[in-house]
Order: sequence, then structure tokens, then C-alpha cells
Amino acid sequence: MIDQTDIEIITLLSKNSRMQLNEIGDKVHLTGQAVRNRISNLEKQGIIEGYSLKKNNSKLGIKVIAFITVYMKTTDHFGLQKYIKENSAVDEAHRISGEGCYLLKVNMKDKDELIKFLDGILPYGNYKVNLSIENIK
Repeated sequence: MIDQTDIEIITLLSKNSRMQLNEIGDKVHLTGQAVRNRISNLEKQGIIEGYSLKKNNSKLGIKVIAFITVYMKTTDHFGLQKYIKENSAVDEAHRISGEGCYLLKVNMKDKDELIKFLDGILPYGNYKVNLSIENIK
């Protein structure tokens, strides 16, 4: 069972996963050790599954961010999922309801790389691509 303090800790870690335990403790009125125990408990419960890194895509040479809706034309979902999992340019992949079967967020260096990735989707289905023109949040 989690309480309001656990939720506050999760919120702080969501904003900055490298935040020091004592700094978190100051904000939630606990010692660093108590915060560490709570975080360990949240990890054991599977509430905190891991920690992530926010990167600057443009400084890494990523020029194209695309959202791709995949419309399956085959029942080979396993094959498409394998293709998605093996491609490091796929930032997020969701099996969805509504329009389409999958929604992918991909980070590509250029349009040629995007076209090559899209060609790999064609054996499984058709797609619709939306390009990001600005990251707001």
C-alpha cells in the first residue's frame, strides 16, 4: 500500500531520477535513509520499474521524430514486434485500440533512415506517419 509520501517521492524522482536521497527527504520531511527504504519498497512492489535518462536528440544528430500508426495486413504480430524490438530507433511502441494496431515513436537521423525503417514495416502492414515539428513537453 502506498501513501501520499510515496506519491510525492515518485513525483520528485519522475522529475529528476538522480535527485539525492537527502534532498528528497528534505522535501517530504524524512531522513535520507527513510527515503531509501521507501524507494526500495516501491521497487520491490514493482511500482518503480526503472530510471530513465532525458537526452537532447538534436545534439545527438536526431533530426526526425516520427509517430507511426501501423495498420496490420497480416496476423504476424510476433514478426512485427520482433522488428520493432530489434530497432534501436524505436523510442516507444504501443499496441493500441481505435485507429490502427500499433503506435510507434521513432527517432531518426534523417528521412532516408526513416524510409528504410518504414520499408521494414511493409511486410506486416501499412502505416501513417506524423512528423514532430516541435517538442513542447
